[in-house]
Amino acid sequence: MSSTVPAVLPISNSTTTAASGGAVAGSEAPASNPALRALINNLSDSLRHGLSQRRPWSELADRTAFSKPESFSEATLRVRKNFSYFRINYYAIVSVILAVSLLTNPFSLILLLGLLTSWTFLYLFRPSDQPLVLLGRTFSDFETLALLSALTVFVVFLTSVGSVLVSALMLGVAVVCLHGAFRVPEDLFLDEQDNSQATGFLSFLRTPAVAVASAAMPTVTTRV
Repeated sequence: MSSTVPAVLPISNSTTTAASGGAVAGSEAPASNPALRALINNLSDSLRHGLSQRRPWSELADRTAFSKPESFSEATLRVRKNFSYFRINYYAIVSVILAVSLLTNPFSLILLLGLLTSWTFLYLFRPSDQPLVLLGRTFSDFETLALLSALTVFVVFLTSVGSVLVSALMLGVAVVCLHGAFRVPEDLFLDEQDNSQATGFLSFLRTPAVAVASAAMPTVTTRV
């Protein structure tokens, strides 16, 4: 009586291959997510740190502290002192004016958001090993940068976005200079430490770049 050996079914390694491929794709595809999170976290932390250093709005609008400057040099000195003291408040005023100008021009706001989104996802946080592919054509990093630069020039200079931004910034600067020239700064006291901390409010312009680089280092190390 012969014994029959059960046939061994071949097990495909497609599952393993798919799992490994998914792991590789999962490790490479969201490579930009840590950098984007680092940018958002550093931006929010810098904004919170800067807003915590703002001066009371009652000091900014104290009617008893306003007087006409006697000369242009005195007005310039007042602007410099008031800007050092009300730096964060002035940034907030210019930001509000800029936001209102964009909200009242929805077409310009949509174009600006589209431009920022294009820079963010097509160049800044696009994985370096994944070239940009549009309409079946592959673009190199230099071509992508040139394309986005041309798009920026077109949006800013050939549409209403540039005029809206320039008008809002000029209005904000005029309001700040007008307030700084007529606000008497004799009752304001600002030491060097506070001044240096206030300057750090704009640190979010350069801090995320360091954070992005540090966040991308593990990915580069693993690839090597």
